[in-house]
Amino acid sequence: GNVWEWVNDWYGDNYYQSSPSFNPQGPSSGEYRVLRGGSWYDYSYIVRSALRKGYSPSATVFNFGFRCAMDADQ
Repeated sequence: GNVWEWVNDWYGDNYYQSSPSFNPQGPSSGEYRVLRGGSWYDYSYIVRSALRKGYSPSATVFNFGFRCAMDADQ
């Protein structure tokens, strides 16, 4: 992608070691929010949707962004 994408989940270092395998919801609170995917500025092995890291929600970095989305009609 063009930028690391903010998602609505709180970040937990070891969350996926004990989370459900289907649709994990993430921790209910935390200090950091999740960023996914890497950006044009990163090495190719980083640019993948499975990669995640946590940052303060107030962080502003040149290669952080978000994707506008809405639920599809049922």
